[in-house]
Amino acid sequence: MNDRIGELLVQKNFLTPEQLDRAKEETRVAGTRLGLELTKLGFIKEDDLAEVISNQYGVPSISLDDFEVDPEVIKLIPEDVAVKHTIIPVNRAGSTLIVAMSDPSNIFAVDDVKFLTGYDVEVVVSAEEAIRRAIEKYYDTGTSLDAVMADFDDGDLEVVSEQDGVDITELERETEDAPVVKLVNLILTDAIKKLASDIHIEPYEKSFRVRYRIDGVLYEVMKPPRKLKNPLTSRIKIMAELDIAERRLPQDGRIKLKLGRNKEMDYRVSVLPTLFGEKIVLRLLDKSNLQLDMTKLGFEREQFEAFSHAIHQPFGMVLVTGPTGSGKTTTLYSALSELNTTTENISTAEDPIEFNLPGINQVQMREGIGLSFASALRAFLRQDPDIIMVGEIRDFETAEIAVKAALTGHMVLSTLHTNDAPSTINRLLNMGIEPFLVSSSINCVVAQRLVRRICGECVEPDPETTREKLEAAGMSAKEAAACTPRGGRGCGNCSETGYKGRLAVYEVMVLSETLREFVLNGASSAEIRKEAIREGMKTLRRSSLNKLLEGVTTLSEVFRISAAGT
Repeated sequence: MNDRIGELLVQKNFLTPEQLDRAKEETRVAGTRLGLELTKLGFIKEDDLAEVISNQYGVPSISLDDFEVDPEVIKLIPEDVAVKHTIIPVNRAGSTLIVAMSDPSNIFAVDDVKFLTGYDVEVVVSAEEAIRRAIEKYYDTGTSLDAVMADFDDGDLEVVSEQDGVDITELERETEDAPVVKLVNLILTDAIKKLASDIHIEPYEKSFRVRYRIDGVLYEVMKPPRKLKNPLTSRIKIMAELDIAERRLPQDGRIKLKLGRNKEMDYRVSVLPTLFGEKIVLRLLDKSNLQLDMTKLGFEREQFEAFSHAIHQPFGMVLVTGPTGSGKTTTLYSALSELNTTTENISTAEDPIEFNLPGINQVQMREGIGLSFASALRAFLRQDPDIIMVGEIRDFETAEIAVKAALTGHMVLSTLHTNDAPSTINRLLNMGIEPFLVSSSINCVVAQRLVRRICGECVEPDPETTREKLEAAGMSAKEAAACTPRGGRGCGNCSETGYKGRLAVYEVMVLSETLREFVLNGASSAEIRKEAIREGMKTLRRSSLNKLLEGVTTLSEVFRISAAGT
C-alpha cells in the first residue's frame, strides 16, 4: 500500500516528490509505515491522509478524536490484537463489527478479527497516529510510553548541556522520578518478553530511540522524549553501579533483576560516549534459556560426532570461529558442560564471564591491572589443569601459550574471529605461530553462524523461492526438485517478522593427517578447504542449505549467513 498511496498523494499535490522520498527514508530507518511518518513529519494532515486512502479503497473514513467508542465494543478485540494490527473497533451493528484501520488492504488483520470475534468485519479508515491514540485512550496500556509519561512534568527536568558540568544531586533526583523509573523498568522487562538479546539506547541530535536486537536483527521499539536522555541514562548507570558523573569515558557494568518465581535476569551494560550523549547497550544474559545440550545446538550427526570426539581427546586444541554474536560462547559452554566431571580440573579465562558454570573455575580478565588472557593462561598452567578455555585468542602471546599448553597434555578450547574453518589455520600462521606447532596442536576447527527459524505459528509455503534460485544457491537439481521452501507470513507470535528463534549451522573441520601435511607445507586456505571438503567437511553454505531442505529456515537466511564459496 505504501508506494501506491505515496504516489497518489504526490499526484494530488498533497506532497512533493522530495517530501515523499524523505518520508520513505524515515520509514526505512525506523521500520514504520509510510502514513505514520508522513503525519509525524507534518507533511500532511491526518484527516487529509485518511480521506485519500478512503477514496482510493472506496471505504468510509472516520475521525476517531471526535468519536466516542462504547467500552463493550472495545472488549470485542483484545489489546494485543489491536496493537499488533494498529486497529480499533468503533461500533457494532447486528452481526457486523466496524473496525478502524489505517491500511484497508491488510486482509490478515481482517481475517484475524473475523476468526477471533465471529463477526463480519466492515472497515473504516483512520490515520495510524489517530488509531494509536485511541488504543492508548480505550485500553489500559499501563506499559506504553504514553502511559509512563502521563504524570511527567516538564518542569521536573533541566537538560544539562554537553559542555556544562553535571549537577550530580539534581541528576540523582531526576533518576528517582516515577516516569523515569517506570520507563527504564518497561524497557528492561519488555525486552525479556520480546526475547531480545540486546537493548540499544541511542541519543542523536534531534531524537532519542530504543532498539531491540531480536533473533539477530535490530528493531526500533520506541522514541522517548529527548529531554529524558540524561535521567534515563543515569538511572541505568546507577542500577549498574557506574559513575554517573563520568560521561567522557566508556564504562562497563552489570544489572541483576529478580523477576519473581525465582527467575533472575542479568544485563551486561556497556556505556559509550558519543557526539550527542552516552549510548548504552545492554546484553541480556538469561540463564534459564542457556542451551547446554550439545545435541540440540544444530549439529548434523556427522558434525556432532566429529566435534564430540575432538573435545574428548586427552590433549590438543579445539577452536570455534565466527563473528560476534554467532553463538561461539554457547557452543564452548556446551562443550565444557559435557566435559565437566569431578575427575577434571577446568579453568576458563573470559572477558566477560557471561554465565556462571558450577564446578568450573572462571576468571574475569582485567586488562587494567595486567590480568590478560596470556597472564591468566600462564597462571592456569601452574594450577594442575586438565581442560582450559580461553575466551578469545587475540594476539601472538596468547596463541603461543595456548598452542604449547595443547602440546603438553592439556585440552584447550578457544575462539577466533575468522570467516570459516580453513582460514583459521592461516590466521594462526599470520600471528607468528610456526606451522609445525599449528599442525601438531589443533584437533578440530568449528566455524558457525546463527540462522533464524521460521515462525511455527505462521509458516506457509514460499512460492517465490523457485527451483532456479535453489540451484543457484548451491542445491543439486534433484534436491531443488524435492525441496518445498517455506516462510513466515508474520503474526503476533513473531512480532510480524516471520521468524521466531535461531539455530546454529556449523562447518566442522577435523585435522586429518593429510590436512596436517597441507599445513606443514604452507598450503593456502583455499587448498586446505578443497581437501577438507574432499574428506567430507560440510561447508557453512551446505549446512544452511540442509536447514532449508528441512523446512526450518528460508533462502534469504541462507544468503545472509553464508557466501557462495563457504
